[in-house]
Amino acid sequence: MKLAFSIAVRFLKSGKIQTWFIILGIAIGVSVQVFIGSLISGLQKSLVDKTIGNSSQITITVPSGEYMDDYSQIISNLSSNVEGIEVYTPTITARGTLLEGTDTSPVVMRGFTFETANQIYNFEEKITEGRMPNSINEIVLGIGFKESLNIELNDQLTFDVPTIGTTNVIVVGFFDFKVQAINTAWAITTLNTVQTALGVGDVVDSIESQIEDGLIFDAVEIAALVQTQFVNNGEGSPEVSNWIDNNEELLSGLQGQSISSIMIQVFVMISVVLAIASVLAIIVMQKSRQIGILKAMGIQNLDASLIFLFEGLILGLLGAIFGVALGLGLSYSFTTFALKADGTPVVPLFIDPGFIALSAAIAVTAALGASLIPARKSSKLSVIEVIRNA
Repeated sequence: MKLAFSIAVRFLKSGKIQTWFIILGIAIGVSVQVFIGSLISGLQKSLVDKTIGNSSQITITVPSGEYMDDYSQIISNLSSNVEGIEVYTPTITARGTLLEGTDTSPVVMRGFTFETANQIYNFEEKITEGRMPNSINEIVLGIGFKESLNIELNDQLTFDVPTIGTTNVIVVGFFDFKVQAINTAWAITTLNTVQTALGVGDVVDSIESQIEDGLIFDAVEIAALVQTQFVNNGEGSPEVSNWIDNNEELLSGLQGQSISSIMIQVFVMISVVLAIASVLAIIVMQKSRQIGILKAMGIQNLDASLIFLFEGLILGLLGAIFGVALGLGLSYSFTTFALKADGTPVVPLFIDPGFIALSAAIAVTAALGASLIPARKSSKLSVIEVIRNA
């Protein structure tokens, strides 16, 4: 085996230009894999973060007009019995109208427990002015209200809930979710504020949650486990929804990107395998005289085959190393030069060590696989045939 490895190295060194062209071909194939894989992964992660990263991914709700008074116990039970969910937060919503003098605007008043809700919505990062509410009847409004109603910090407003009554509130801050539908509709406050405005006790109408990193695409299965906790509650029991069922088009788009990425990578590796196999087959023909001489000197067929298997291994390893480096360089360059107007990357750089290791392993395996044909051919090469064709 040591002899076969030594001969393989000599064969590769004897045709340096040819060897480096093969290594370059493998490197380009691996770099395309790494670049496209990292680009698609970064794009998918960015899309998921922007669409559902700062929102509830599994939501437990009750029918309209009903409430959960045992929500603390429900959250405790779910935390003990359902794995894969990082945080739960109780919420309550009241729809009504904000009144500022003679100006009015419809509003969705959302009450949260900010200790847990911040882990989902990152409210504090979205505050553009003022602070988060920490007392009853303090609210934070979307920046759309500031413009439409000409509201400033510490303004006193009236929140009117039809058929229930009005509540005086004070504006302590403004937020920007970068989503117009939220910026012009939501008011954020404490649970107690909304409960008081609705005239209900310590109740909520939904429990929102976020899934642990790495399990985001298991939302359907996790939601089904959550739903099993309510199967014996009878009519009017809570219903469980998940982000996948609510965003089918987004999921289809992500799946389409993944399939496209896989297809590109497969065809790239097929072309690399064919190129290596053809070049190594030519090397067998070029080195047939040397192989014949080696066989005449007593080298076994197995060692003759190992020569080309070692060549494939060496070429695959070098190609994988250079390919990974080139692919990471391309990925970094793309995120450096492809920028938005605000200077942030169009697609954020996402490096998955597992994917990179897999790409390198595929390249090495492909190179070894491609070397099997010339290895088999060299093992069958006879000394007589070499002498006859000399």
